[in-house]
Amino acid sequence: MTKKKIEQLTASYEERLIESLKDPLEAQAYLETALEDYEKTGKTDSLLLALKDVAKAQGGIGALSQRAGLNREHLYRVLSSKSQPRLDKLLAIVSGLGFRVRLEPQKSMV
Repeated sequence: MTKKKIEQLTASYEERLIESLKDPLEAQAYLETALEDYEKTGKTDSLLLALKDVAKAQGGIGALSQRAGLNREHLYRVLSSKSQPRLDKLLAIVSGLGFRVRLEPQKSMV
């Protein structure tokens, strides 16, 4: 497969993903899956990527920064996989995306 073909397929995948994430239920499932991955691995990479993808679907980082009340440049840094976001920033981002964090008992505790 040529590099050009790979780039085309990757671009069309991302376009389809972003389009599907415009549906709030799809975005919710996507974010829940990323959060479950974080719970298993302790790594924030997939969660931050999922937040960034949903932000793109909802108009971009600039629009999210306004809804979340966060500086756009700071938001870019938070959503890069190079940082460990503070809980207050993470909750502001989730709220800006139109979601809230809920707690539920772990299956082993019920």
